[in-house]
Amino acid sequence: MKISGEVFGENGKGISLAAYEQMAKQIVKIKKENKIDLAVVVGGGNIFRGRFAEKSGFDMAVAHQMGMISTVINGLALQQCLEKIGEQTRMMTAIRMDAVAEPYLRRKALDHFEKGKIVIFAGGTGNPFFTTDSAAALRACEVGCDLILKATNVDGVYDKDPNKFSGAKLYKKISYREAIEKDLNVMDATAFALCAENKKPIIVFNVKKLNDISKALKGEPFGTLVN
Repeated sequence: MKISGEVFGENGKGISLAAYEQMAKQIVKIKKENKIDLAVVVGGGNIFRGRFAEKSGFDMAVAHQMGMISTVINGLALQQCLEKIGEQTRMMTAIRMDAVAEPYLRRKALDHFEKGKIVIFAGGTGNPFFTTDSAAALRACEVGCDLILKATNVDGVYDKDPNKFSGAKLYKKISYREAIEKDLNVMDATAFALCAENKKPIIVFNVKKLNDISKALKGEPFGTLVN
């Protein structure tokens, strides 16, 4: 499951401890009710969004590195809240910071899943110019996830921004090719292409409806299915 950083802030910005706690409770509920292994990729946009720094004259490689470190802050807070309610977790980072979390190793991640732990992937891919959407797609392919759940602030994939256009059309189902060709910005093209090549279905949904995610896992209509 990919969770945007905006979920952890107030009005999409900053840090809200209550938001981390609420998300942790929902994640544990999803895992236990559906009896699934669950990996979480966190964004960092509530703290720093690399692509917006270009206007201020930032070197973009540095700006993206700052964004990746922001995801680690969110990951640490979410991990703490999960463990406070008794859930076993591991956070793995694409950027080495051994005093804070384990470095990402595929075999180690698979071992954590075998032990029933929730694994939090932070630090993006470890490389600038790649989004956390790409990180979610990459990790899903590496560890063999069956499904990618993309939590957003809208109900799914639209033909245009529903926050700006009242007549925006919601797709119930769309192909990777259509999503790329129509330049639908819910996920970046790199993530879509990686999922298409490795046949990883994506469900894009509103994070406010996270408690209803069981519908998606049962094959019922929910958000937008990209496959």
